Amino acid sequence: MERRLTAILAADIVGFSRLMGADEAGTLATFKRHRNELLDPKITDHKGRIVKVTGDGMLVEFPSVVNAVACAAEIQRNMRQRNEAVSVDRRIEFRIGVNLGDVIVEDDDIFGDGVNVASRLEGIAEPGGIAVSASVRDQVGSRLNLAFEDKGEHSLKNIKQNVRVYTVSLGLPVQAHNQSPAGRDSSDRHQLFIAVLPFTNMSQDPEQEYFSDGITEDIITDLSKISSLQVVARNTVFTYKGKSVKVKQLAQELGVHYVLEGSVRKAGQRIRITGQLIDAKNGGHLWAERYDRDLIDIFAIQDEITHAIVNQLKIKLLPGEKRAIECEPTANVEAYTYYLRGRQFSHAWTKTYLHLARRMFCKAVELDPGYARAYAGIADCDAALRDWQPDDFPLSSIMATSAKALELDPDLAEAHASRGLALHQNGHDKQAVAAFERALALDANLYEAHFHYARFFFMHGNFEEAVNYFKRAAQIRPDDYISPIHLMSAYRSLGQPAATESWARIGVWRAERALSRNPENSGPAHRGALAWAHLGEKERAREWAARALAIDPNDIVAQYNVACVYSIIGDTDQAIELLQRVLPNSSSYQVMWFRNDSDLDRIGGDARIQQLLNAIEREHTAGEKTPAGSDSEP
Repeated sequence: MERRLTAILAADIVGFSRLMGADEAGTLATFKRHRNELLDPKITDHKGRIVKVTGDGMLVEFPSVVNAVACAAEIQRNMRQRNEAVSVDRRIEFRIGVNLGDVIVEDDDIFGDGVNVASRLEGIAEPGGIAVSASVRDQVGSRLNLAFEDKGEHSLKNIKQNVRVYTVSLGLPVQAHNQSPAGRDSSDRHQLFIAVLPFTNMSQDPEQEYFSDGITEDIITDLSKISSLQVVARNTVFTYKGKSVKVKQLAQELGVHYVLEGSVRKAGQRIRITGQLIDAKNGGHLWAERYDRDLIDIFAIQDEITHAIVNQLKIKLLPGEKRAIECEPTANVEAYTYYLRGRQFSHAWTKTYLHLARRMFCKAVELDPGYARAYAGIADCDAALRDWQPDDFPLSSIMATSAKALELDPDLAEAHASRGLALHQNGHDKQAVAAFERALALDANLYEAHFHYARFFFMHGNFEEAVNYFKRAAQIRPDDYISPIHLMSAYRSLGQPAATESWARIGVWRAERALSRNPENSGPAHRGALAWAHLGEKERAREWAARALAIDPNDIVAQYNVACVYSIIGDTDQAIELLQRVLPNSSSYQVMWFRNDSDLDRIGGDARIQQLLNAIEREHTAGEKTPAGSDSEP
């Protein structure tokens, strides 16, 4: 027998029996995918050796404690990202325990108290968390820039001596955790971390949800303009929407020092907003206020909340920051309300909802002709509606609308993103790239900039770049079911089946949720059908495709996506029949997309499709439309 001192990592799936009872095949397949794509590669990267794998976990040996903890941290961080789009009841989460101990080695297996302690530590770790022994914590020290929280001594089953247990914080690095917020001054850049939880809609009407969400987003945007603050992104905090959370636990998960929470009640022309700033370390309230005002005071209230936070945290605003947070997008509250509703509708990305969004934006412009964001919204809607009605929304009009938005606010990220989309559709690709880059420089978390830029790269066959921007779009909006479907297609074009399957499952999950909220919307149905087709679920794909066409039989985008579904599952004649109806009504911009869509690979060589595409391209070239890909000045 060989004995040695080694680092042992024990991992176990949380609620494995429940997951297996609900979906045995799916659980095993998902665990296998996580192993192939994440666990095994990370273990190899950190020079670990898998000693054994049980049905719901594994035992791994490392030559270095630092390697073991680094591997555990990377696995848990990556699992958080992988679970973002997965429903809570379907998530595979790991508990991980790490110990440094003496082991007995026999036939490549390891035994002894060192192994037993690692297994017991894993048992007391939180789901998605890591528990380590004091020996591990002492050996790692500050070398990994991780924070350890002392959980005291524990009496572990069948272990004679008590073991001091530490948990690993996966939020902030150790320097940020160990530095006292009160001891910082305003010259310390990016050292105050704050999360703004979604304000609760207290109105009687659930349709007012868009208003409370809009206020939350605007406060996040204002606080993000302050260089001394690090503000948790919208996509992260909105995962807590509607959930009862403990502030201290949430702060640890997000790695923040302060949490702002509140509520909104809107009734007629009156509004009540409450807000409270909480010190996450001790749960104490640093500031709390209730505003009972007329609706026209909404912008003043937002400013007061922002300034209250600045004052409580003793931040000295730079002159440019003060101007930025006090700059109101519009002085007309009714216009602001219409804009927020339009933004909510536009994210559905279907013909009906885009028309609704456009009407909201147009009403906002009517109420305030100087409202730059509303002009950008109109331009986005018009560009999107060209997928259905290219003749009704001429490119010249879209260019003029986006130019108007920029004229009114040259530093508005949404305006640059809209301009980029208009330029791309008009064939001015070099200028489009510059506009998208400018939008992202102004607001790195702007959904529209990432989404439209991703489509730009997809249409040029640059799937690697398309993947990067679609991924970010999917992260920014957890309700975005379109980006995962595009990611699925992009990864398929790149020949990466595991990633294709992963994003297909995310797409189906998000589409199911969207369809349950808006069953009259054909978008989730035909895009979900694409995902089912990629997963090899032919009958489900046909079922969802039929549902999409039943909801809106004249929707040209639905027809195109259903044609792609038929192409993937081998229903060739049905696919070609639909495309023969769709393609003659398509713009040159759409034909460009079709040429690079791998979903049509199975029928792409069919003479009927080639003849149709060639005829359409000749017609567009002979017409007044600018040829796609032209880089002449607009």
